[in-house]
Amino acid sequence: MLRGLILAVHILLALMIIGLVLLQRGKGAEAGAGFGSGASGTVFGARGTTTLFSRLTAVFAALFFATSLTLAYLGTRTSEASTVLERAAQAAASQPAPAPAAPAPAPAPKGTP
Repeated sequence: MLRGLILAVHILLALMIIGLVLLQRGKGAEAGAGFGSGASGTVFGARGTTTLFSRLTAVFAALFFATSLTLAYLGTRTSEASTVLERAAQAAASQPAPAPAAPAPAPAPKGTP
């Protein structure tokens, strides 16, 4: 259960990093600002979005790294039985063998009372 939760967070972080990288502007994006995209800096300021997205990307990358290491550690820990067949064989080996049944009594011959 813990492994599944960490894996879900790991996948969510990966998707968030992809989204943030796609939202960031490249170095040459300032050249296009002269052709009508001057309102792009009104919400966060002229450099606010770059700094915010860069910081968020760094934080998510650090968390992604931590979840990667945690999943690698959990993956190397071996459990006693990891497959269904191994668990069934282990359960069968741990149960005591049933006692042999007593032989059935021989039937009495038909001519004797």
